[in-house]
Amino acid sequence: MVGVEDIVVQPPHSVTWRIHVDRAMWVGGVRGLMLQALHPLAMRGVWQNSDFRTDPFGRLRRTADFVGRVTYGSPEEADEVGRRVRGIHKALRIKDPDTGTTHRVDDPELLLWVHCAEVISYLETARRGGLRVTDRQADRYLAEQRRSAAYVGLHPEDVPGSVAEMDAYFAAMRPSLALTPEAASAVRFLMWPRLPDDLRYLSFGKPLYFPFGALCYLTLPGWARRMYGALPEVPAPAVTAALTAFRFAANQLPEKVHHLAFMPSTRAMLAASRVRLTEAGYDTSQGLRGLTDPRRWPPGVLP
Repeated sequence: MVGVEDIVVQPPHSVTWRIHVDRAMWVGGVRGLMLQALHPLAMRGVWQNSDFRTDPFGRLRRTADFVGRVTYGSPEEADEVGRRVRGIHKALRIKDPDTGTTHRVDDPELLLWVHCAEVISYLETARRGGLRVTDRQADRYLAEQRRSAAYVGLHPEDVPGSVAEMDAYFAAMRPSLALTPEAASAVRFLMWPRLPDDLRYLSFGKPLYFPFGALCYLTLPGWARRMYGALPEVPAPAVTAALTAFRFAANQLPEKVHHLAFMPSTRAMLAASRVRLTEAGYDTSQGLRGLTDPRRWPPGVLP
């Protein structure tokens, strides 16, 4: 008999599924990129080896594709995207203009920073936006995300697996963070991005994007906002209310409409995942989000 672990990497009753299927992930994704940019070497790696300056939204979509495949994809799909990402990173180098030193993009310290900034942003924006996640579930989420870290080449035991461990990691990292010119430019791009060619039909709505970009910025930790100084401070209750409203509105979008923001290959992967789950007896009539309803699972599965 085929088990759910043979169908998708993270089963529907995992905390990862519950968080990643929530639409607050869009805020978390952009926030994660903003947080990542404060590591000077990591930001220079992006600046020197990608098209971030002309298509920052494209990087978000590629990140969404990776996260989707190591969540909803089959184990084979996750292994394949992991090999592809590791292969790309292995071939890339970063030139530090301050020291003249060349660094590998797949340096474990850089990979760990990118991973931690990403997953803590997903967790914190979802919780702040109103998704009910207990402290125990938050720890479980970070422990589950060690598996995602392994796909990019990290050793799971080296990755923070609880909120306390993640807090200690960021406290240790803060002295090495800085606002570089690249980071300052990056946060401006992320608040006013250039749309990729296949989404140009949405250009009429671009002025509406700035409030979203500002919301992503305002959900950053206070120390990160103080480093950027890009926008005036807004009272925390107002930011939480805006995030809650965004999450509520985004979660009302039909799945087919929501998935239009993804790359075609991501949409195809999600459709295949839904077919596999249906064939295995799961009720997918409400889409992948419908599987997050705790009432569908035995008591105690999501404690």
